[in-house]
Amino acid sequence: MRGSASRNARAYILRRQRGFTRAELIADGVVHGVGLLVALVPGTILLTVAMLQTAPDEIAALAIYVGSFVTLLTASMAFNLCPEGRWKAWLARLDQAAIFLFIAGSYTPFLALLGDVPIAEKLLIFVWATAIVGVALKLLVPQHFGRLAIPFYLAIGWSGVIAFQALAAALPTTALWLLLAGGIAYSVGIIFHVWERLHFQNVLWHVFVVIGATLHLVAVFDSMVVSRL
Repeated sequence: MRGSASRNARAYILRRQRGFTRAELIADGVVHGVGLLVALVPGTILLTVAMLQTAPDEIAALAIYVGSFVTLLTASMAFNLCPEGRWKAWLARLDQAAIFLFIAGSYTPFLALLGDVPIAEKLLIFVWATAIVGVALKLLVPQHFGRLAIPFYLAIGWSGVIAFQALAAALPTTALWLLLAGGIAYSVGIIFHVWERLHFQNVLWHVFVVIGATLHLVAVFDSMVVSRL
């Protein structure tokens, strides 16, 4: 039974992805490489400056955020560039699960800024609880979750609107606008994620992911470093 379920999951995941051309794979690899550089280089600078100078109390939240960013790009690159075979199906599970991890990780430093504000604590619990459920579903029963994950991603990603007033009061104005712009970039990118017939659709989807992630990284940097210097 377990072997049959595994084969079904693999067949479901792999039939969802059309074969990409060599040009698409190269472009996708470049986009992922740029994303990893953004996560690793500015991310390391953020952690170092925050720990030594501007935000030592929030360093755990920042480490979770940067770690989830690196995990997302690593899992996505491994899956998208892996040749067809049994490993690709398992990497697909990790890739999709990492999205939930990254959404929760991205919220963590912003909510940490709000301190003991009740809405921040409740939202943090909600985001991480739903992300853990999403990770479990993607790892264990991906064939039964499918496209339902997309509205799930969006619901968790935009759940922060319930704490908008608190965030607006705590964040620098620039960081707040960058936070919103990043959310819009992710949401627009989903159009290309589901537009599977479009040439280079996967590349465009990942371009918007990198743009959104970069905008949020700059927002975190502004909130945790620039505004505190």
